[in-house]
Amino acid sequence: MRQFDGKKIVLASHNKGKLREISALLAPFGVEVISAGDLGFDEPDETENTFAGNARIKAHYAAKKSGLPALSDDSGIMVDALDGAPGVYTADWAETPNGRDFPMAMKKVWDKLEALEAPAPRTARFCCTLCLAWPDGHDEVFEGKVEGSLTWPMRGEKGFGFDPMFVPLGYDITFAEMDPAKKQAMSHRADAFAQFVAGPFKDLSK
Repeated sequence: MRQFDGKKIVLASHNKGKLREISALLAPFGVEVISAGDLGFDEPDETENTFAGNARIKAHYAAKKSGLPALSDDSGIMVDALDGAPGVYTADWAETPNGRDFPMAMKKVWDKLEALEAPAPRTARFCCTLCLAWPDGHDEVFEGKVEGSLTWPMRGEKGFGFDPMFVPLGYDITFAEMDPAKKQAMSHRADAFAQFVAGPFKDLSK
């Protein structure tokens, strides 16, 4: 596995929530994180039907444009009673002519579960795939997840995306009610990131 040996990395995302989380996760390694949005990059079309496929598209695009290693995060929520939907289309479910509306997307999910009369607990999981790509085309991929269930009405103001309706397994509060540091330590992103740190960042963790 190729080791990361730089001091700067491009986060292949325009999502400020992801930038905050990943910047905090990389801070102990002395690595500066710059977002693709801050660099003025467009967002490439995500044409794959897997988290890994879309993560690779974003990471390679940012690495090629910037000339720096780039880290992408393709993530979403998979609801068992909806056969894994919205999955890779999680952000698409939130799209409106005026931008992404996650409260609307969460209501859409809940309305579908109600229409199906899905029994409780309405199990789901957040999935995250990280891809670290270099300008020469090499990449490494890491996949993480966190299990839980869905609740309604949404609760909490601290998270983003589908956090206000997701209750992680073993807890009775949503990700959006949880202290951000606690959420980061147990999230799907943290799971993938632990594998990432044990791989390309292994030398930096010594």
